[in-house]
Amino acid sequence: MIRVVLADDEPVVRFGVKAVLATAGDIEVVAEGENGSAAVDLVARHRPDVAVLDIRMPVLDGLDAARIVRECHPATSTLVLTTFADDSYISRALGEGAAGFVLKTGDPQEIIAGVRAVASGGAYLSPLVARRVVDQLSRARPRPAAQQRIAGLTGREREVLGLVGAGLSNAEIASRIHVVEGTVKVYVSTILRQLGVRNRVQAAIIAHESGIIPG
Repeated sequence: MIRVVLADDEPVVRFGVKAVLATAGDIEVVAEGENGSAAVDLVARHRPDVAVLDIRMPVLDGLDAARIVRECHPATSTLVLTTFADDSYISRALGEGAAGFVLKTGDPQEIIAGVRAVASGGAYLSPLVARRVVDQLSRARPRPAAQQRIAGLTGREREVLGLVGAGLSNAEIASRIHVVEGTVKVYVSTILRQLGVRNRVQAAIIAHESGIIPG
C-alpha cells in the first residue's frame, strides 16, 4: 500500500480527495491535517510515502510545507494539490521540491496517477500544468543552453535522463536498462546534482529541451 498524509484546510475537499484515493485499492490515507504545519508534524509521525498538500493553507502554506518535508523527510515525496494554475505557483512548487502538481479542477484520476507516480520515484504534472511548465522553461532556457548543460553527463547518465524525461519511474528505468533500482537512484541523484536542479520534473524539462527523449 502507498501510505499518504493529506493536508487541506477545507474538510469537504479532504473528504473528496480521500474518497477518490480510496477507490485506487493500493493507496491508504493514514492521516489528515488542516494546515501545512500539521502536515509536517504528521509526516514526521507517520513517515508516509507521499504527502498530498494544498497550496493555500493557514499557519503554513503547502509550498513551505513541501520545502520542509523535502529537507527533513526526503523519503516522503510531495504532491501539490491546488485550484490555481498560475505560473508563479507552478514555479515555486517545483522550486520547493514538489514531485507533482495536480489541479483540483482536473480529472480525479489525475490525483491517483500523481500519487502513484511520485511514490515510485517519478514525477507527475497535470496536462495543463505540464504545458505551462514546458512553455515557461523553454522560453527561459533555449535548446542550445540545455544541450550544454548535459554535456558533462556520461552516456549512461544521458540515457537515464532521457527516460526520466519520458516519465518513467526508477523501477521502470531499471527494467529498461537492465540494472537494479538502487543503481537508478544513484544515477538520478548524480544527474540532479550535475544539472543543478532540485527535482525530477526540472530534470525532465532539460531532457525535453535537449532532445534526448527516446522515441
